[in-house]
Order: sequence, then C-alpha cells, then structure tokens
Amino acid sequence: MAQVTVTIDGKAYRMACDEGQEEHLVSLASRFDRYVMHLKDSFGEIGDQRLTVMAGIMVMDELVELQKRTKGFETEIGTLRKTRDDALTKADKNDAALTGALADFAERIEIVASRLSGRPRQV
Repeated sequence: MAQVTVTIDGKAYRMACDEGQEEHLVSLASRFDRYVMHLKDSFGEIGDQRLTVMAGIMVMDELVELQKRTKGFETEIGTLRKTRDDALTKADKNDAALTGALADFAERIEIVASRLSGRPRQV
C-alpha cells in the first residue's frame, strides 16, 4: 500500500491508497479542500467538523446532480439507438422493396425486348 500526505484546510493528513493512485488521491483531496475553503470564505470559522460535513454534503449534492444528468443521457442514448434501429429496419425494407421492383422492371424490359426482336425470351 502506498501512502500520501494530503492537505485539507491547512492540515496535513497521511492516507493509504493503492499503488499508482497517489496522484489521484492528492487531486481528490485538493478538490475537496477547495469546497472547504469556499465554505470557510463564505461562513468564516464555524468549526472543522461542521465545515467538513457541509463540504461533504456539497460534494454529494453535485454527485446526485451528475447522476441525474447521466441517467438522462442514458435515456437519450437509448431513444437515439431505437430511432437508429427503426431507421435501419425501414431502410432495409425499402431496399428490399426497391430491389424487388427493379427485378420486376428488368424482367418486363426483357419481355418487351424479346418481343421486339422476335426472339423467344431465354430464362
């Protein structure tokens, strides 16, 4: 296990993390510290525990909002996929109908051409 020291509200905390995750943990702590500092700037010295709880609630509120947006995006992606699949199915049906119509038309042309030339049509 790796260990790093992070600073939140001017206080150092030694923390353990998986090898290779040190930079990520420091980055997370730095972001959390920004929440704490924002609250401290807004409300002054209201106590470490209260600041930490308020910052945690702010982070959770942001997380919930992002989860809602993600769910909305997933729903939209599902709708877009269904629309795409329906369009592809319709295009396949149209292609099949067009191919059939062209085959019929080609057969008619061959019949007319054989009648005009006086030769029997070969199949």
